[in-house]
Amino acid sequence: TSVVEELVSCIARLPRPLMIQCTSANRAAIAMLAWMAKMRGYTPGYIDLLVADLQIDTVRAEAKAWLLSRLPSLGQRDGSPLIQQSPEVRQFFDSVSSTLTYLIACPATKQAVLIDPVLEHKDRDLKAITELGLQLKYVLNTHCHADHVTSGGAIRKECPHVQTIISKSSGAQADIHVQHGLQATPMAVVTYVLVTQTATFAFTGDTLLIRGCGRTDFQQGNSFTLHDSVHSQIFTLPDDALVCPGHDYKDRGISTVLEEKMFNPRLTKSPEDFAKLMEDLNLPNPKQIDIAVPANMACGVQFDPSENLPI
Repeated sequence: TSVVEELVSCIARLPRPLMIQCTSANRAAIAMLAWMAKMRGYTPGYIDLLVADLQIDTVRAEAKAWLLSRLPSLGQRDGSPLIQQSPEVRQFFDSVSSTLTYLIACPATKQAVLIDPVLEHKDRDLKAITELGLQLKYVLNTHCHADHVTSGGAIRKECPHVQTIISKSSGAQADIHVQHGLQATPMAVVTYVLVTQTATFAFTGDTLLIRGCGRTDFQQGNSFTLHDSVHSQIFTLPDDALVCPGHDYKDRGISTVLEEKMFNPRLTKSPEDFAKLMEDLNLPNPKQIDIAVPANMACGVQFDPSENLPI
């Protein structure tokens, strides 16, 4: 890891524009990928994906393996800043539901919000908030989750000053309902956008995933609406905006708007082809759907899932 840090530090100090060159383009490519991993928070899984998508055929297998072994995977970087230049955003991972939770803090006021927290990790999240000297103000949910129970209710019970937020069209209970934003489907998945001094973040929930998207075959989902909303809303954000999905199943964790516009195999299709693809997926229901949806419809206001979930 120290070698990668030193390499990235050297690249950062060099004047721009910058060209990195070697005789085979192998070492130059590794240097570029190491810099991208550090600057954009890319995990081993995402670097592997990017090499394939960009068709960087000069990267030797042993060189790529060397770099991947020195990058933190999802879960290994829990609580660390997602990208180096924006310490306001930190990412956490739940390996059971592959849920990504985000902690966002204001450097000036020390107030914080949690996006899509998981009940089983309440103590982990609150411990991180305390250790960072932050005051949690809001718990935001991008939608009514079907694969895990939000910790909003348990956090609200433990910290009465905290308020829960979800989209009004979700039908779920919360202290605050939002209406204006990036509405993605009739399931009321909302994308929260954060603009800092150094980066733009789009917390896309289950709408836009890395090289994929959320399913549309239950909770009144609609493939045409999802396709239109992604293209007319999320894909109109700056190309370098960071896509922070609600789930990832392949150790990737973060992408950019430009990379999803170029390489997302589902959302580069026409609306008709996309709808046909989604219709033919035939996916099983999430394992926790019968427990998670009723609990999350209460969104922590009148229901404490830690006490009332059926055995």
